[in-house]
Amino acid sequence: MFMSKSEFVAAPRISAKEICVAGVMAAFVFIATFVPQIPIPLGYAHLGDGAIFLAVVLAGRRAGIFAGAFGSALADLAGGFPVWILPTLIIKAVMADIFYRVALDGNNAPKLFSVRVIGGMVAACLFMTAGYTLAGAFLYDSLALGLASTPGLLVKSAVNIAAACLAGGALSRAGLSR
Repeated sequence: MFMSKSEFVAAPRISAKEICVAGVMAAFVFIATFVPQIPIPLGYAHLGDGAIFLAVVLAGRRAGIFAGAFGSALADLAGGFPVWILPTLIIKAVMADIFYRVALDGNNAPKLFSVRVIGGMVAACLFMTAGYTLAGAFLYDSLALGLASTPGLLVKSAVNIAAACLAGGALSRAGLSR
């Protein structure tokens, strides 16, 4: 029932700094998701995915996953889309993890315009598009409705990839990226 001393020592630790950074990044994702809302079928387009990519690059895997999932879900709650909170938590967490695993895993100093980083963004956005398409089909009991959101999600993805590259480039030039 209780963890033994060896299990407790082996458990991954989360520092106060990591908690604070994850919270700040979640707020960043929330603002990027909530403020520029452009209506598309079954939801809205925003810049939150680009913020998720930056959060993963700047704060690391765990903080980036937390920021992506909870910042985006909070935007759904505040924006009047509570039915999307659970799908968003899952989709954005997996999206951030896909980006990390493809683009950054084992690479402490990624080059922003490398094939690996761009490929990670594309793979993550394709997963996100498929995830929201299927979630929409399930939530609204209509594959046609789910598919209606796909073009908007793909355009949103392209805009978010470009925004992440532009913002990441500016951060790199300013010496603020890791």
